[in-house]
Amino acid sequence: MKISANTILITGGSSGIGFEMAKQFVKLGNTVVITGRSASKLAEAQKRVPELKTIVSDVSQPAAIQALFAQVTREFPQLNVLINNAGIMKPINLHDTAGSLEDLTQEIDINLNGPIRMTKTFLAHLKAQPTAAIVNVSSGLAFVPLPISPVYCATKAALHSFTQSLRVQLKKTHVKVFELAPPATKTELLVSTSHPEDMKGISIMSVEAMVAAALKGFEADCYEIRPGQSNQLKFMSRLAPEFILKQLSRPVDRMLAH
Repeated sequence: MKISANTILITGGSSGIGFEMAKQFVKLGNTVVITGRSASKLAEAQKRVPELKTIVSDVSQPAAIQALFAQVTREFPQLNVLINNAGIMKPINLHDTAGSLEDLTQEIDINLNGPIRMTKTFLAHLKAQPTAAIVNVSSGLAFVPLPISPVYCATKAALHSFTQSLRVQLKKTHVKVFELAPPATKTELLVSTSHPEDMKGISIMSVEAMVAAALKGFEADCYEIRPGQSNQLKFMSRLAPEFILKQLSRPVDRMLAH
């Protein structure tokens, strides 16, 4: 995949991995459009990188995806790269009787239904471009679950499977399909969902280093990019699945003790 002279749409691009990718792609000479649910966060991102184009949109809402498609293809007809990055992560205690069923499955609507629906909606347009790519941002937790975030991990495992199938279905097109599986990365998401005790022994990657590895993988046409400890998680899920699951179960042990 060429990493310059593209028109790129990044969902969830106002912070974290999405924003860092947007920033680096702008530096490489790309036109970058970012989306997010918060107008104020998008405005702050554009203040930091004035070249960014911003659109308020929610990937969990099918009508919003249709409206986004209409606007983006009208204003940026050369769009040729879709990066499905928007995602949320929640620690969930399934013993807890509080909360609604809608809240329980919100991660499915954003992390899984969102990328599937975005891909379906934009696919015909991408196939009409001379060169194109779809990037699905999963997680190292696609390969082995972190039981304190059961729905998040299930969405990422499903997105990994969907991406593999999508790649096969598009093998006779010029649309390249990438999966980026970040490890624990220093972002607002990690800070807001993790407990200091649970992070002991885990190597946290800087967002800058993670995105640098992603760009290197894109340019080399490495279709499953597993930076840092994500590669180890996939390896351990095959070599010693019970051991690695036990290690990642420590946060649940702490939760149940309280």
